[in-house]
Amino acid sequence: MIHIEKVMNKHDLNAFISFPSSLYRADPCWIPPLFLERAEHLSEKNPGSEHIKWQAWVAKKEGVVVGRITAQVDSLHRQLYGEDTGHFGMIDAIDDPEVFSALFTTAEAWLKSSGARKISGPFSLNINQESGLLIEGFDTPPCALMPHGKPYYGLNIERQGYTKGIDLLAYWMRRTDLSFSPSLTRLMDQVRKKVTIRCIDRKRFTEEMQILREIFNSGWQHNWGFVPFTEHEFATMGEQLKFLVPDDMIYIAEIDSTPCAFIVGMPNINEAIADLNGRLFPFGWAKLLWRLKVSGIRTARVPLMGVRQEYQFSRIGPVIALLLIEALRDPFAKHQIDALEMSWILESNTGMRTILERIGGVPYKHYRLYEKQL
Repeated sequence: MIHIEKVMNKHDLNAFISFPSSLYRADPCWIPPLFLERAEHLSEKNPGSEHIKWQAWVAKKEGVVVGRITAQVDSLHRQLYGEDTGHFGMIDAIDDPEVFSALFTTAEAWLKSSGARKISGPFSLNINQESGLLIEGFDTPPCALMPHGKPYYGLNIERQGYTKGIDLLAYWMRRTDLSFSPSLTRLMDQVRKKVTIRCIDRKRFTEEMQILREIFNSGWQHNWGFVPFTEHEFATMGEQLKFLVPDDMIYIAEIDSTPCAFIVGMPNINEAIADLNGRLFPFGWAKLLWRLKVSGIRTARVPLMGVRQEYQFSRIGPVIALLLIEALRDPFAKHQIDALEMSWILESNTGMRTILERIGGVPYKHYRLYEKQL
């Protein structure tokens, strides 16, 4: 008998957050997220809670947790796509079709009661946070703020009537493999005369974060499932980036002194927390600080990049993206970053995919977003 229990209190939430660590215990690629970070993410401290209403459940068999799921309604998403949208996320479970069925039946009933007739996911908790179900690339650890998964998840989700919405790709490249062909170099040199690439100004960090937000919302507004970042969300992200990212790994491109594009290269914190088992106390925080500030991290992720809409279909738009990627090469060498992940990239974004593959990027992880009509 499978029992579905609603997460109602701190004890329930602890069980919800802890479950993946037991499920993935034998998986050498699993990296337990920091428990404190997950608890804050699933609390009112998450600025997304201002527009996301959510509920979580765990599935139990003989008193033992064997699965979990969330359902959520995002008011910003509904403003753009209709009042009948809803989402699921944070799905983890043992390989048992009955467990998946019980979890999705419960989540869908809650979404129906909230007026949802179209469901998409998985999101944790919306598309600007962890997104997608891993369907290829189980043999390598996830980078920071990217999901992991089990190979049997996809089939079990599809058994619940879900079909592909769109796929997301993660590209991997070694710093020493990053190269620009003579033809690309000529294009970059031509555009370089018109574009200024500068580091973020830490003295105006709050203002700079809002510039990045405006560019991101402009550049991504026509993408699948787009939901704009709020000022509060980007300001909160900025506080995290201020701690994690050196100044010379955030760049803004300007044309005639007007910001038009940006890129963020973030040290892969998963590399630093891999052996902490999700705990910062009593000594995990010291190890984390040491690895971030002293011993160094050898991999990075580009989680944020954007080009204003008006430049995306112009001749110089793709070249601006190349100039921003080029700008990270020397700082990565300075900070001894050997390799980076560019993620995620929509499968339909052929322009960016072509750019990455021409300069040495290889698609190595594949994620899927699912849809279902209720």
